[in-house]
Amino acid sequence: MYTFSRVLSVRSPPLHSCVRHAVFFHSSRAARWPQSTPESSRDSVRRSETSSTSPKNKRPSMDRSTNSSPTSTPASESNQSLPPGWEDELNRHLTTFAQLPHRTFGFNQHMIINEEFKESLRQILWQFRAPIRYAFAYGSGVFPQNDGSMPPASLSPHPHPPEAVTKWQKGGGKIIDFIFGVSYTQHWHSLNLQQHRDHYSFLGSLGSAVVTRVQDKWGAGVYFNPYITVNGVMIKYGVVNLDVLSRDLQQWETLYLAGRLHKPVKILRDDPQIRYSNQLNLIGAVRTALLLLGEKFTERELYTAIAGISYMGDPRMSFATENPHKVKNIVGNQLTNFRQLYNPFVGTLPNVTYCDPRCSREDWIHDAATDARMTQDMDPVKRGNMVRRLPKAFRDRLYLQYQKKFQIPGRDFARMLEESKDEDESSFKRRQGGEFDRRIAQEPDIRQQVAEAIRLTVKWPSYSQTVKGLFTAGPTRSWKYLGEKWEKKREGDKMGPSDTSS
Repeated sequence: MYTFSRVLSVRSPPLHSCVRHAVFFHSSRAARWPQSTPESSRDSVRRSETSSTSPKNKRPSMDRSTNSSPTSTPASESNQSLPPGWEDELNRHLTTFAQLPHRTFGFNQHMIINEEFKESLRQILWQFRAPIRYAFAYGSGVFPQNDGSMPPASLSPHPHPPEAVTKWQKGGGKIIDFIFGVSYTQHWHSLNLQQHRDHYSFLGSLGSAVVTRVQDKWGAGVYFNPYITVNGVMIKYGVVNLDVLSRDLQQWETLYLAGRLHKPVKILRDDPQIRYSNQLNLIGAVRTALLLLGEKFTERELYTAIAGISYMGDPRMSFATENPHKVKNIVGNQLTNFRQLYNPFVGTLPNVTYCDPRCSREDWIHDAATDARMTQDMDPVKRGNMVRRLPKAFRDRLYLQYQKKFQIPGRDFARMLEESKDEDESSFKRRQGGEFDRRIAQEPDIRQQVAEAIRLTVKWPSYSQTVKGLFTAGPTRSWKYLGEKWEKKREGDKMGPSDTSS
């Protein structure tokens, strides 16, 4: 019987030495990973909520992701960063970092970037008086999708960027994308409209109630303001309610934001509930990718499958308004960041292992040239457990597809779903795959069905969010956005995927 608490070191038969090294990395060697240390004090969230302005000469640190220098983590603690049963915790409503399963829980989400560039991003957040509980920067403006050897294809969009931004983006300049997680959506827009009315389209003149209604009732629950200049930097920021974000991370209702967090992002303000929910999101991405892959694959193929999840069904790909090589470029130029993000889950899941002698090298974890070979156990019981532990809304969609295929009567199907509910009145059930899950896992079309479930999850929210953008951005900004996307597509066709294989 599968139990999530099993670890690599006790598997039978004995595994390759590189796998044993991977386990060692999660314990003793993890202390030497350049870890960032998010604040986990009980009042950190309260301070981020109540601090709306900062002193002129000295701004208190709002960065929940890093201190000024990496912090070594004791081996005994880092080995427990994904403790047994962490997915089955009953307490899902976390208000302090002390309630997380462990002090170092979720550190894999915090990417190390240039300190001066990080500070420039933080200073942008300080220009918003409305309280931002959770924030991350993402996209090619933060994590380059090429090796920097090619000259910039266009002029910098930033009017007067800080030197740190210019250096980090190597002169080319990309708009920097942000997501702001807020507690009370209408209150946030009310405050932001008072301070930054020019950030909004004509919808802003209708008041915060209308803006909030458009955000919550249309699309994926995100309200974007694009082409905004803050501190001399051109940005786009999206506003989302924390509850909406947490649900999408845990259940994959739309995959709109969960998919963005499948890739490395720079978290600038952290929240305990979102950190926990994102760990569920990330391990869900690994399981989904494994269902899309065969028995043998490479590390790069695993990360490409994960990064590609959110682009299945995305209208930008269908209408040729996105670089067709985008996913390969993201993975190829951020391989070590993907490794930091997902290696803890590979080291914990009982059915996937590294099988490459290069993994035995002391520095392999930081070597972007190493594309480690991997293998997964195709045992139907273990794969059935993966199906059972997929994010709930996504799993239900996959179940429905196989209900139609197997022609299961509606009443029997409803009873089966009721019996497999994650929660009962008193506790959270430990999720073990049943007969239906094992049958799904053995189907020859499992890859096609999982891919179709992804497309159905992504398609409608992405389309409706795109249409919503015509109103939230306004016609001028929307046309400008489409023009830039078409230009990116043409550039991608000319250049092809960036060469990061050597």
